[in-house]
Amino acid sequence: MSFPENSNFSGLLNMKNIDFLSVLSHLDDGVIIADVNGTILFYNTAQSKIDGLVSKDVIGLKVTDIYELNNRTSMIMQVIYRHAAIKNKAFFYRTRSGKIANTITSVYPLLNGETINGVICFVKDYELLNRSTPSSAITESRPDLGNGTQYTFADLIGNDPNFQRVVGMARKAASSSSPIMIQGETGTGKELFAQSIHNHSQRREQKFIGINCGAIPHDLLEGILFGTARGAFTGALDKPGLFEIAHGSTLFLDELLAMPLDLQAKLLRVVQEKRIRRVGSATETPVDVKIISSVSQNPRTAIRENRLRTDLFYRLAVVMVKLPPLHERQDSMNELISHFIEKYNNSLGTNVTYISEEVLDLFTTYQWPGNVRELEHLIEGAMNMAGREETIEIEHFTPGLDCLEQLDFTCLETPFSLSGSPGSPQAEETVKALESTQPHNLAKAQADQEKSAIKAALSAAEGNVTKAAKNLGISRQLLHYKIKKHGFYRMDFIRRSTI
Repeated sequence: MSFPENSNFSGLLNMKNIDFLSVLSHLDDGVIIADVNGTILFYNTAQSKIDGLVSKDVIGLKVTDIYELNNRTSMIMQVIYRHAAIKNKAFFYRTRSGKIANTITSVYPLLNGETINGVICFVKDYELLNRSTPSSAITESRPDLGNGTQYTFADLIGNDPNFQRVVGMARKAASSSSPIMIQGETGTGKELFAQSIHNHSQRREQKFIGINCGAIPHDLLEGILFGTARGAFTGALDKPGLFEIAHGSTLFLDELLAMPLDLQAKLLRVVQEKRIRRVGSATETPVDVKIISSVSQNPRTAIRENRLRTDLFYRLAVVMVKLPPLHERQDSMNELISHFIEKYNNSLGTNVTYISEEVLDLFTTYQWPGNVRELEHLIEGAMNMAGREETIEIEHFTPGLDCLEQLDFTCLETPFSLSGSPGSPQAEETVKALESTQPHNLAKAQADQEKSAIKAALSAAEGNVTKAAKNLGISRQLLHYKIKKHGFYRMDFIRRSTI
């Protein structure tokens, strides 16, 4: 057992008369103690066996230096950052030397009052998987922050200016007690924003309460929200509802539009009066609750469709936070891809490092109806297929890529113009190309038609991909992908002057 001289390790030890380090040194479980920077101060023999590393070579290094982990995926770094323990979590990782460990891990903050001085990590070698060929996924460990949440604003990924503007707006709104409505398509991260707002507010020490209004039968939802009084109906007991439980905290009403209009009227009264009345009771109870609601479509459209009360909208949307869909966050695409690759390298035991240019071209042109959630699931599926390979290729998506291949090549279905006026040689060449394909086989006919149109567009643009893409009405990235798909070479379309 050893640790660096002049380190602040001694500051972690308050019980000087008890030599508990000798006990930790001989435990069957691995033990790591690190300071607030993630620097390893203590590393016992059992941990050396689990990792295949020598203790003296590890002491003084950061955990991110000896493991293939970063500040997001390392449980030690997450506990340091969040000041919250992680207990008995399945954790699958690689050391920098390439050894794979499958463990059950617990990490605890070492606190001096409210100040964190370091962490202690207990690791049990748990042979559920074959070390050399892992085949089962273990989900990324993410600690509960102790208040019913797992996410803060630090977990929101993306440097896209519009996305950062939305994050900034949510941060500012967190300090107020006014209701917040989050609008966003499925998969954009509405609950992540709701939890982050709570954790940035003065109510963060209280338990965050959330309910999906679309997952509860309508006849039960009222009692769950407002509570019940004994005798209100057969079998009814005195039971507090979520508003009472969330008193002094935050209540997240997910999928608000699934709530029936008559219940919306009762919700409106609670928001206005700040009092609730349990079902079957004549007594009112004051409540202090910050309400965050979410809707997946434009609330004004929902009002026109009679799915949302106008008066309730104005009460709940005091602050409106509109999350941009993924196809409007192209600047964040590389960050999100890197994050999910790191996440599933850790959980699947894979070693993916890159994503091919063809796949990236498809990703940047796809509309992503499932948003970030869809991106994550596609990458997870591809990494299962990639196995030991370092690069995700198109073939790794198997049927999952079908949704990406459904990019409508609208330029083949609607009229479009190439450079030159109607009747020009370029336009006539395009028309002939489009008319030449005989639809004996629909798939082949579509592929041939696409190939002919691309060839005509490249010829008319003299190999200028940007110009050809503009004339075809598609993105430059998608045209690059199609050029490679059909085996074209841009240089073949560049007209060379002759002397």
